[in-house]
Amino acid sequence: MGKIISVITQKGGVGKTTTVNALCATLSRKDYRVLAIDMDPQGNLSFSTGADTESKPTIYELIKGDVGVKEAIQRMSMTDIVPSNILLSGIELEYTGKNREFLLYAALKEAQAFYDYIIVDSPPGLGILTVNALTACDYVIIPMMPDIFSLQGLTLVYETIDYVKHTINPGIEIAGVLINRYVKRSKLHKEVYGTAKMICQKLHIPLFETVIRNSTALAEAQALQMDITEYARRSTGTKDFSSLLTELERYGMVKHPY
Repeated sequence: MGKIISVITQKGGVGKTTTVNALCATLSRKDYRVLAIDMDPQGNLSFSTGADTESKPTIYELIKGDVGVKEAIQRMSMTDIVPSNILLSGIELEYTGKNREFLLYAALKEAQAFYDYIIVDSPPGLGILTVNALTACDYVIIPMMPDIFSLQGLTLVYETIDYVKHTINPGIEIAGVLINRYVKRSKLHKEVYGTAKMICQKLHIPLFETVIRNSTALAEAQALQMDITEYARRSTGTKDFSSLLTELERYGMVKHPY
């Protein structure tokens, strides 16, 4: 049974989609069977993989039950993906009754049988789409920027995850907080990392030892709809996400099936 990892953030612009994109590419490079799920109506992950969001089914049709998961999956060179588009933003208004937080959980049940890892890109914010991502997943990665505003939002994200854990999904675990766009020479970034470490210790959640350094190659690869591990194999971004995968493997959150 494949594990589901959701990438959750309270605010945009913290490298959430980049994290999903690069993690999927890195896992695929290591021969894991990987499926990306774009739960963000903006569809940035879908664009970065080159998925068709106009003429083929998306996560919106899958959640509504109009298509099965196999029909919604697109097989791209970087990773398999269920894409998204702006129609997904209507879910919150269309589904107002009980059990609406289980829509994604139900939609992905079948896919878990033929993928090792399903990586979910949630929208920024803590609305019903993000709650769906939390309800469906086994692990959560919380990306953040090395700035004061991300620090302020960290506790809010934790409280949302804790609420879901105690009311909907008792099996959910926080894999760790991941700091993106880190500049090692920056005094501010070092101070933010230290403060994040103290907050994580207080909340009893992990902070990844790996930091994702500021890398233009990561942005370029996404803009060109290319796999970062092929586009710039020796870039800091590629090396850092390889290190992140090693850390996930070391702590047993990722286990090679073969």
